[in-house]
Amino acid sequence: MALQVGIIGLPNAGKSTIFNALTRAGAAVAGYPFTTVDPNHGVALVPDPRLEAVSRAAGCEKTVPADLRLVDIAGLVEGAHRGEGLGNQFLAHIREVDAVAHAVRCFSSPDVAHVRAELDPRTDIDVVNAELMLADLATVERRKERIAKAARSRDREKAREMEVLSRVEEGLNREVPVRRQELGAEDEELLSGLFLLTAKPVIYVANLGEEQLGADGALLEAVREKAEEEKAEWVAFCAKLEAEIEELDPDEVREFLEAYGIERLGLEEFAKRCYALLGLVTFFTTESGECRAWPLREGSTAVQAAGKIHTDMERGFIRAEVIGWEEFTSYGSFHAAREKGAVRIEGRDYLVRDGDVILFRFS
Repeated sequence: MALQVGIIGLPNAGKSTIFNALTRAGAAVAGYPFTTVDPNHGVALVPDPRLEAVSRAAGCEKTVPADLRLVDIAGLVEGAHRGEGLGNQFLAHIREVDAVAHAVRCFSSPDVAHVRAELDPRTDIDVVNAELMLADLATVERRKERIAKAARSRDREKAREMEVLSRVEEGLNREVPVRRQELGAEDEELLSGLFLLTAKPVIYVANLGEEQLGADGALLEAVREKAEEEKAEWVAFCAKLEAEIEELDPDEVREFLEAYGIERLGLEEFAKRCYALLGLVTFFTTESGECRAWPLREGSTAVQAAGKIHTDMERGFIRAEVIGWEEFTSYGSFHAAREKGAVRIEGRDYLVRDGDVILFRFS
């Protein structure tokens, strides 16, 4: 299954606008809470100048970017862990995603109500995080109750799990999310079946107003400081403006960006940070006149990369012909690169590197 990033936050933080800006999906947007009830699913194409360079060099007729799967999840309110608002649905949908994009409202609007009297990004973040930690505490407590009898007996595995759960519970009671706790690989494996919400990696998305572009205001600074305290990723852009940009013809986009002093679209930075969150690298293929970028978990092997393209390629894998993207652009084809001895022959256990251009041989 493709990796998914869930967009969460308080009601009216701009989650659906961010979702639309990134995916062009046209999800409903309104100035009142809970416009989103059922989650919206969409795909954001990932800009990558390396892909364009490889495609041009190979003379491909078609270029297919990698993509990010995004889920726009209903807004959360205080008490969500007890089922307030759409809390139960909200929490269940978060459990299904691999990483979280936490939308934080940094814009003022008389037409879009805020859940409290004034804008306060730090407090908004704390409200959402507290609800996620309380939900995780409840999950941990239920699991401890289920295994308590076995842990007191001679079941060493359950005793070990109880010890890990108790440490996690202690950290949550100190308001430390699971992702920031000191857990080993075995500990994380024990906890994986619980789908703990605060174990998921997070990127904070500061949703700015148009008047804040190019400026470091107090609202944006609050998000930046919070992210840095948590050693989390963060990105800032005006979702409303970027959603409008996505509706323009390509020829009009550069002029629009220059008018607002925007050097780079938020999607570019967002995609880059999400790739880091999810531990992804990109490899490229150039077969049949199509140049394509493929996202792949860092540390994956050549045979696993072949399986991303087609299961038949994974089953019948023979070898991989590999060259770095920069070298490839200087040769323009595997044939030319082979003649210069620039192509490496790799086996099924080769660890794919970010930027590899690969030709798979299979039976």
